[in-house]
Amino acid sequence: MLSRRNFLASGAALPLGAGALTAGQLAAAPRIGKSFFGVNPFVESNPNAVFIMRTRVKHKFDNAAKLNAGLQFAREVFVPQDGAPGIPVSHRVILKPNCTNVRSRNRPDEENWGTGTDPQFYEGILMGLKELGLKKFHFLEANNFHAWNYRGMMDVNDRHGVICNEPDRRDRNFLESYEMNWTKVPEPVVYTNIPHYAPLNEPDTWLLNIAKWKSHGMCMTLSTKNEQGLVVKPYVRFCPAWRMVTGVPDHMKPNIHPNVERVVNKFYEGHISKGYPRYQSKAELAPINQEIWAHKTLDHIQTTKPGLAIIEGIYGRDGNGFGIGNDYMTNLIMFSKNKLRLDMVGMWLGGHEPGNVNLFRIAKERGLSDTVNPHEVPVYEWDGGKASRRQLTDFERTPLKTYYLQMDGEPEYHLVNDPIDYDKVRI
Repeated sequence: MLSRRNFLASGAALPLGAGALTAGQLAAAPRIGKSFFGVNPFVESNPNAVFIMRTRVKHKFDNAAKLNAGLQFAREVFVPQDGAPGIPVSHRVILKPNCTNVRSRNRPDEENWGTGTDPQFYEGILMGLKELGLKKFHFLEANNFHAWNYRGMMDVNDRHGVICNEPDRRDRNFLESYEMNWTKVPEPVVYTNIPHYAPLNEPDTWLLNIAKWKSHGMCMTLSTKNEQGLVVKPYVRFCPAWRMVTGVPDHMKPNIHPNVERVVNKFYEGHISKGYPRYQSKAELAPINQEIWAHKTLDHIQTTKPGLAIIEGIYGRDGNGFGIGNDYMTNLIMFSKNKLRLDMVGMWLGGHEPGNVNLFRIAKERGLSDTVNPHEVPVYEWDGGKASRRQLTDFERTPLKTYYLQMDGEPEYHLVNDPIDYDKVRI
């Protein structure tokens, strides 16, 4: 079995060359001495497009190749700028990788590597950001504190001076807003106000969302769900249906929409009458769980504005998002300014039809998206810092099976690829 110490050590002697750096290097020299940075202007000028970068990693433990993929990505996508509208390099950068690290009695750690963002890719991005002169970094996460270091993510943070939050809070901390920032939801259904771990949403901060390409009970965990981990516990519990809406602790009740039951039930009954897919499922994560999760997620995405959303798919994963599932070498990095469109493309490339997934259809109903059709999303292939227009079908799909809303007679792990008439959904 690959030990954590040996795995980390294997990245300590990377060949120096075109863009290669040692994983243990503490800092990088500035690329250009400028006081601002930003996302590549072509990406900024196409905020509703999704960009796909192919990587060339031969296996998931090729640490040098993964680190170089992150470094190359950062060097091409994040660029020095002379001034506004660039971001001052004095800003604090908030990093939100997916940190769902799993340790299983029945499987070696390396078989569960795909449960979260790859640590070497993450480190490569950090190195590229530091080359721009950025020095202040924060890692924020609500979940799985006990497992943060299974794959070495905290070692990366320690090497680069990244400040990590403390995830737990007492009830009284919410009254005092202890190390948390509250954001009002502009058009709420479930949450009227949402607390995030500080320093998110403070004036001199910039958020980078680095999700993982993996299946989950909500079909796939991609960029919108990844940001769920920025929410202070127990508000972060989006999945348990009414138990975490009408049954929340007293300190949460003032921040639940006063008409939540009427509004959610009206949506839910309408979706049944409209024949939304899979609303007959008897799955444990039932249609009402999916409904409430989608509304909470859509409440939440109105309160965060990442500078960029990324889905790391150097290797993708099927299964339940945790200990059940397998990793597949896929060598894709997807990114966009638009989280919902990015996730639609990620879902489709994972073998699913986004129009069958509650999140996207409800987003369109609530006016937070203008489409559920991934083929209406402009897609560009990113290569060497340049973008070339492509069709979504130019990219190979990888079937990443999920246990989302299993139907009678269907395998527990399946694709959500029911045939869909997108013209009818548009109407």
